[in-house]
Amino acid sequence: MGFFDKLKKITTNLFSGFTEADEAFFEELEETLILADLGMNTALEAVEQLRHRARKEKLRDQEAVKSALREILAEMISVGDASLDLSTTPSVVLFIGVNGVGKTTSIGKVAHQLKNEGKRVLLCAADTFRAAAADQLEIWAERAGCELVRQHEGADPGAVLFDALQAAKARNVDVVLCDTAGRLHNKANLMAELAKLSKIIDRECPGCDRETLLVLDATTGQNGLIQARTFKETAGLTGIVLTKLDGTAKGGIVIAIARELGVPVKFAGVGEGIDDLKPFDARSYVEAII
Repeated sequence: MGFFDKLKKITTNLFSGFTEADEAFFEELEETLILADLGMNTALEAVEQLRHRARKEKLRDQEAVKSALREILAEMISVGDASLDLSTTPSVVLFIGVNGVGKTTSIGKVAHQLKNEGKRVLLCAADTFRAAAADQLEIWAERAGCELVRQHEGADPGAVLFDALQAAKARNVDVVLCDTAGRLHNKANLMAELAKLSKIIDRECPGCDRETLLVLDATTGQNGLIQARTFKETAGLTGIVLTKLDGTAKGGIVIAIARELGVPVKFAGVGEGIDDLKPFDARSYVEAII
């Protein structure tokens, strides 16, 4: 069983009646990709590339066409480095995103993974706005066997991060994973909050490796792309964590985000379990959906 085996194929109907790569096939493929949330521009570009390759390489049979389509889509997704850059001690990873996308859960799962790689991980509960956010993170910290720094509900997020970084330096922690509030609807608030957290990291851990990961719910489709655009403009994203991929037939959103924003998907989630979030692999992903 591969990690992406739970994902739904988006081209089953298309290839079940395949006879040849003619114009009718390309039109139907275009429609299929748009319905799978690749977005109009990305879908048109993918089909155009496939049309060109089919003519040039005289692709006739179903497998050859399918293989070429997979290669085109995998290339579209491969933007930037999909691994985390965590070589300094400590390194800091900020998790951002709106409420309800699985941010806190994703932090717990990434913590579990890093711990299994032998890293000492500390979780920082800087989402002090949402009731019980710190309690939820504490449960995940216990599950993953990691330390946690938290304060009371309504505390200043910057103060929690400051405490976490002090603790990380004192305890020789490798990675600090920081939860943030998902309530920030307007750009000004978001920018101010993230700038403040960023300043604290610069001051307390100058020169440390940093990642800013946007957590998105794959089932929100094109809305996820709109969210990603807003966060990219304000937060300087280094990567995307895509949750709930197993709950959607529209897995094409991965390709749309990578293509339109140039931000790599670094993790993908396909279930509730602690091992159901894994580093993203473009090749396995396209083989699962095409």
